[in-house]
Amino acid sequence: MDAVPGRDSLPDRESAPDRGAVAGGGAVREGGGGPDRTEAPGAAAGAEAGLDGRRVLLVSTNYAPEHAGIGPYSTQIAEHLAASGVETHVLAGMPHYPAWRVDEEYRGRWRATELRAGVRVHRRRHTVPPRQTAVRRALYEASFLAHGSLAGPEVRPDVVLSQMPSLAGGVIGARIARRRKVPHAVVVQDLMGAAAAQSGISGGGRVAALAGGIEGRVLRSAAVVGVVHESFVARVAAMGVPESRIRVVPNWTHVNGPTGDRSAVRARLGWAPEDTVVLHSGNMGLKQGLEVLVEAARAAGDPRIRIVLMGDGNQREELRRLSEGLANFAFLPPAEDADFPDILGAADVLAVTQKASVLDMSLPSKLTSYFAAGRPVIASVAAVGGTAQEVERSGAGVVVPPEDPQALLDAVRKLAANPGHARELGERGPAYVEERLSRRAGLARITSLLREALTTG
Repeated sequence: MDAVPGRDSLPDRESAPDRGAVAGGGAVREGGGGPDRTEAPGAAAGAEAGLDGRRVLLVSTNYAPEHAGIGPYSTQIAEHLAASGVETHVLAGMPHYPAWRVDEEYRGRWRATELRAGVRVHRRRHTVPPRQTAVRRALYEASFLAHGSLAGPEVRPDVVLSQMPSLAGGVIGARIARRRKVPHAVVVQDLMGAAAAQSGISGGGRVAALAGGIEGRVLRSAAVVGVVHESFVARVAAMGVPESRIRVVPNWTHVNGPTGDRSAVRARLGWAPEDTVVLHSGNMGLKQGLEVLVEAARAAGDPRIRIVLMGDGNQREELRRLSEGLANFAFLPPAEDADFPDILGAADVLAVTQKASVLDMSLPSKLTSYFAAGRPVIASVAAVGGTAQEVERSGAGVVVPPEDPQALLDAVRKLAANPGHARELGERGPAYVEERLSRRAGLARITSLLREALTTG
């Protein structure tokens, strides 16, 4: 069933964090148509030194107003650079994520140029498949690659920064950098070749080698490669990238902690004080394996254990079908920026799930917001992957085997039965954010990555 908050209380809209607040305001239309690899050097201070008078081009298929996944990170990087006096351009696709449909404002447009919070955004049209298969994903990548390459922005950057995925964004960034004879830096958020093999996408096995090969060529040609978790380092190095050129640049939290009255928020959402609410926020895609939450709700057979999916994605309708008839399973639309932290904080448990096959190809961006919310996390993920490592390092949650609804349900019941332990786990999250995942430190690492590319590229 749907649980939709009233317009006068909690308005609508992976997921970044998966549902992060995006820095900056709206857009002004202009047209239509070497050091230790554990941290980018110099991240602590003076991040903008060496970028004065430079022009940066960021290539990212995802950008504001997208609120989920990679979009908010790309947006905050670009707006941070622009606010620091760096001339900043972005080559992006049309907003479409996580719903996998182009935002109404952009439908039917081939190109657009915007000035958004001091950043010049150059948009190019591409296909947007409502459901993911290997062929459809290939068309998505190929269309952005073709349009972005044939009609790229007329910009002469001093350095190019690509966010990967998309794979096309990395290829376009490498081509522009080569043509302009400037250094290319890459930030790897997900590994596309591994994703094709591990996520369960139809036909993924057939394209994994091809995607991985292209990915490897882009990364080997880059002056410096940033990865968002140390678990990615070995795979990137196995692609032929020297470890001396790999830097760990962790993602940061997009949002502040909850500030609203928790009881009032729960009441607005229809969550009773005695309910144990398990909330998953973000993209509802294949790799999340959210069926485990449906089956956990079914196994619970208890209306006081409520499982809620908040967000959007190409598996939402299938999950709705699977959960039909479950009174303790509900959906929420993606939250507005102002409400998002309070909704996370109103839950009793925050869930992150992945298919058992997902090992080292992605790190869910939702974790940063989960930690900031101050609620305990249950991670139904492979024990050897980066997600499990991050949850265990934070001390803010527990890890259970993936695709095991009973194990997930048992963990929920244990936390519900021991509120003191649940509170202790939750309190560790904000402390971990302050220690490792602050926006200031994260943006400083990215800026230092650009400085290093300019110095060594």
